[in-house]
Amino acid sequence: MLLAFKTELDLNNKQRTLASQHAGVARHAYNWGLAVCKKAIEEKQKVPTAIDLHKRLVAEVKKENPWYYQCSKCAPQQALRNLEAGFKSWCKGERKFPVFKKRGRRDSFYLEGRTRISGNKIKVPIFGWLKCHEQLPAVCPKNVTISRQADRWFISFTFEAPEPELPEKEEEVVGVDLGINNLAACSNGKVFANPKPYRRAKKRLKRLQRQVSRKKKGSQNRKKAVKRVAKVHKRIADIRKDNLHKITTYLTRKHRVVVVENLNVSGMLKNHKLASSIADCGFYEFKRQLEYKAKLYACQLVVVDRFYPSSQLCSRCGHQQKIPLSQRVFSCESCSLEEIDRDLNSYVYSTL
Repeated sequence: MLLAFKTELDLNNKQRTLASQHAGVARHAYNWGLAVCKKAIEEKQKVPTAIDLHKRLVAEVKKENPWYYQCSKCAPQQALRNLEAGFKSWCKGERKFPVFKKRGRRDSFYLEGRTRISGNKIKVPIFGWLKCHEQLPAVCPKNVTISRQADRWFISFTFEAPEPELPEKEEEVVGVDLGINNLAACSNGKVFANPKPYRRAKKRLKRLQRQVSRKKKGSQNRKKAVKRVAKVHKRIADIRKDNLHKITTYLTRKHRVVVVENLNVSGMLKNHKLASSIADCGFYEFKRQLEYKAKLYACQLVVVDRFYPSSQLCSRCGHQQKIPLSQRVFSCESCSLEEIDRDLNSYVYSTL
């Protein structure tokens, strides 16, 4: 089984500078390759491959920019491969047209070669031994990716792991209804609250972003203010992801079948009154985690069609009746079922 591992690095000043240089080289190679590809498209020529771009990079760009030789050749090579993959996805209609990268946004680079792990340290090419914030698995990855979030650096790699011991399942089937007030309402009565990290940090973000706008562009004070904003955004993302991991792990480890609806998240975000609250929930990440954890813990994931009127059907007699979204309690007009939570009724019916 192929698993991924990601942890934070504890770098000294020299290693931080070297990591920034590698990220800059990867970004420069990507932007240069994108400019070449755009020119080829404008002239109605064939888009060059990653191999063709790398040959031109060595012949033309490296001679004019000797600082390329201070970094590993793997960083620009992988950047050009990512660019080629982006164009292929664009041609298939899966993604938008690639855009130029900006400094400080999603900085990352790729390294490959002899890698060793000892406790909480990892040895990678060029950098040598890097200290991590936690113990690493006793494996020998062939390549690693180092990325920056706010002012912190992270390392990630994949490795082959043995099949995990499957835990005993407490229940057979559980239905999950996703919402804004309560992030997940299960058919067994368990409800998971939504921490709403963005809403809680919104006031602080507004104040920090105002400070950024008042700083002179290009100044050190502006860079410090931007870094403070990035730290808050990272904390928001960490709180959201931690909550989703706890919920999805519980669902897949304790149940044999998990039923969840297929939400049209992109369509829901077009509602400008609720877009901020919907984005703060992380519905797409919730489904993504369920998909790979279901395979990891031998759990069957059932995705219900988005047009299935489960919230309008009585979980006792199956009678269908329309109720407004503001009405959170379901009362059946046909049988004696009264005052049951709307979300709970919906997924009790879906699991029958």
